[in-house]
Formats: sequence, structure tokens, C-alpha cells
Amino acid sequence: MAPMLQSSQQWVEKYRPRQVKDVAHQDEVVRVLTNTLETTNCPHMLFYGPPGIGKTTTALAIAHQLFGPELYKSRVLELNASDDRGINVVRTKIKDFAALAVGSVQRQGGYPCPPFKIIILDEADSMTEDAQNALRRTMETYSKVTRFFFICNYISRIIEPLASRCAKFRFKPITEEIMSSRILHICKEEGLNLDAEALSTLSYISQGDLRRAITYLQGATRLFGSSISSKDLISVSGVIPQDVVEALFTACRSGDFDLANKEVNKIIAEGYPVSLLLSQIFDVVVEAEDISDEQKARICKRLAEADKCLVDGADEYLQLLNVASHVMLALCNMPEELNYES
Repeated sequence: MAPMLQSSQQWVEKYRPRQVKDVAHQDEVVRVLTNTLETTNCPHMLFYGPPGIGKTTTALAIAHQLFGPELYKSRVLELNASDDRGINVVRTKIKDFAALAVGSVQRQGGYPCPPFKIIILDEADSMTEDAQNALRRTMETYSKVTRFFFICNYISRIIEPLASRCAKFRFKPITEEIMSSRILHICKEEGLNLDAEALSTLSYISQGDLRRAITYLQGATRLFGSSISSKDLISVSGVIPQDVVEALFTACRSGDFDLANKEVNKIIAEGYPVSLLLSQIFDVVVEAEDISDEQKARICKRLAEADKCLVDGADEYLQLLNVASHVMLALCNMPEELNYES
């Protein structure tokens, strides 16, 4: 079917919840923050959890509900990973904004307009340790007129002195049921036809990331029109086709090194990202019922080591061949170390 005429607006923004109470599947967080909004007694906050589950949406919703459209620009500073947030920015831009005095403003248009500003630091776990340390003093000095909202995927990458100054909110991964209902709502609004198989595929390839799922859905709609199949979604997502993963795994099961090497060469020639392939091999191994726990443990250990090597810049072909060799050893119950002594 020919692609339909599409609006240029991103659906992620179009369907972003505007109020805290509309954030999906974060009931505990929503309950506490709703009470905070009623009292307007807002502490420094730290939102953490996987990507695409509503952390940034929640922070923006709080700011909009507190200040409304008129005061938002003067009272809220947003910085994310695309901005320079080294120690110099902390000492200048962030400190200067935090130090600004706030005039007492009465409620405007039903918005409480409390007497403080908000600084939202998205992807705070990518800030350098020096920059985080520089924030400590700023948080203490201007706590009466400024609140900080830190948003991160990994709370372990936030230094303890910062984390201890914040109320922490853990955001849970979105369940397949909640994601499906949200996607179906968007399909209804946009006039899309998505069958059960395609819906299941979308949930699988987005891995609990609702933002990613909506992005894939809009991408597929622009390319393939209003009727979207499972195959269409896989093609826009960049996920490696399952038959490619299965072919490599079958070659490893055979115990034939030349056959496994042939499959590895095919994968490299096709340009598939090996880091993504390792993730999909992991899924196949974990879900396989005919592989023993010991075999799974051996394979998973090797997958983890290869993933680290790829992050450090190792050669993709050699790492994938190494993984295939060790998967073969594990599946054929061969020893890890070969004995060359006669």
C-alpha cells in the first residue's frame, strides 16, 4: 500500500502525557508526585530507570503543572546529553540560573507558581564526576530558590553526595499489556491497521521502551502506509531477522567450525551490528529448553566478554567468531581449554 500523507509532528511528542496522572504504569510515583503537586513543597528529585518509560515526561509535566505556559520559560532550565554539561557549564550557566532571584507571584490561571525555579538535568548519568561534584555546592547554596530534577538510566553513576540530597523515584519497565493498550490507542487515533502478530513484534523489538515503540510505529507508517505488518516493523527497527540468528545457532550446534565460520562471514558481509546480534543470541540461549544450565552459563559468560571487547573497540568479525566457537564448544560439551599434551 502506498504511504499516506503524514503530519511532520513526531508522535512521541504528540502523545506525550501532559499531566503527571496520565503517565502510564508508574502508579506509586504518580501517587507521591500528585501529593507533592498539591502541596507545592517540591524537594530535589532523582528519577531513574530504563529508557522510554516516562521519566522525562514526568519531570516536564511537573514543571508545566506548577508554572503553566507563561512562567515556564523563565522558571525552568532543561539540559540534556546533547548540551555541554562539563564543569564549566555547571559553574556558569547552571549556577547563574540557580542564583536568579524569584519574585513572589500569585496563582495564575489555576497554576500554583511556587517561589522557586526548576533545573532539569536529563541523562545526568552521562555527566562527568567533576561536574557532579561541582553541583553539590550549587544545590546547597541555592536550595531556597532552586530545585534540581536529575534523570538517569543508571543510579549507580550518580555520585552518592548528589543522590543523597534527592528524593529518589524508580520507574518500572512498561509491561507488554500497558504498551499494547497505548499503541492500540495511537493506532485508533491515526487510523492504522495493526494485527496481533505485528503488535507482539512491536512489543518485542522495543523491549519495554514505549518511546522506541512509538518511533518504530511512526517510521513504519511513513514507509508502508496504514496497514503495517510484522515484517515492516522489523525492517524499520534494524533488528536482525530471526532466521539469521537461528542459522548461526544451528551451525554452532552442528559442531562444524567451517559451517559456523561461513555464517559469521555472511553476517559481517550483510553489515549487521554484532553487538545487537549478541543480544539476540542471548535471548535464544536463555529461552532454549534443550540446553542445560551449565551450557547456558558458559555461553552467557562468553557473550558478556565479547560485548565488553566490542565496547572497547575490538574487531567485530573476530569477536563473533570467538563467540560462535565457544557456543559450539558448549553445545557439543567440549572442554573450554584444549589439552595439547600427548
